[in-house]
Amino acid sequence: MFNPTQADVRRFFCATHAKQQAGQPMEAIETLAGLWITEHPEYQPELADVDTALARNYDETPDRTNPFLHLSMHLSISEQCSIDQPRGIRQAVELLAARLGSLHDAHHAAMECLGTMLWEAQRAGRAPDGDAYIACVQRRATRG
Repeated sequence: MFNPTQADVRRFFCATHAKQQAGQPMEAIETLAGLWITEHPEYQPELADVDTALARNYDETPDRTNPFLHLSMHLSISEQCSIDQPRGIRQAVELLAARLGSLHDAHHAAMECLGTMLWEAQRAGRAPDGDAYIACVQRRATRG
C-alpha cells in the first residue's frame, strides 16, 4: 500500500503542475491530477513554488483551503470512481454530477461526505464506513 508523506503529496502536485506548465510528458496519475489542477487556477501560484509549499502550515490559516488536501480529495474520488470502490461510488457520483450539471460540483459535494466519513472514523477509532459514505453521496444526488 502506498502511504505518501505530506511532503510527498505536495512535491507530487507541484511537480505535476510544473510538468503541465512546461508541456512535458506525464504519467497517467499526473495527467488526472493535472485536470483537477486546471479546474483550480486559484491554487496554481501555491503549486508553482515547491519550497513554500513544503513550508506552509495550513492549520495556521484556517480561513484558507489547503490546496493539496483539496486536490488529493479530487484525485481520491476520481480513483474511487474509476474502480467503483467503495462499491456504488461511481454511480452515486455520476447521479450527483447529473443532478448538479457538473462533475466538479459533484466532487465538491462528495468531498463533504468523504471528509465526514473520515472524521467520524478517526473520532471513533474505527475503520471508515464506506456504506455511510455512499449513502451520503446518494442522498445528495436524489434530493431536489
